[in-house]
Amino acid sequence: MMGKRKITNPFDVELKPFDKYGKVIDKMSWHEVSFDNEKGFGSYILKLEPGAQSIPHEHGGFEEFIVLEGELIDSDNTVFKKGDFVTFEPGSSHSSSTTSGCLLLVFLRGVNKQI
Repeated sequence: MMGKRKITNPFDVELKPFDKYGKVIDKMSWHEVSFDNEKGFGSYILKLEPGAQSIPHEHGGFEEFIVLEGELIDSDNTVFKKGDFVTFEPGSSHSSSTTSGCLLLVFLRGVNKQI
């Protein structure tokens, strides 16, 4: 049924403060495309402003994202650039930051927990 289709332009969405872990994380905002916070499944657009830092977390399931704009620096200093598709397996942990800012399309399949 065509009425159940949704088209999202990741470059033209309404972003709200990123509060997935219960409190707003400074310099981060998101747009939930198809996301179930209770199950930790779905997709969302994540924008990090210059200087943003994610909280350290462990993946309860696969977390994948594609960098649409900018660069993201992982906690081991690996730099993810525009076009990179990154996969974190269940049980992996990290945090990320950006100096220039970035826009990500995130696919989450499991609840992450803060560490």
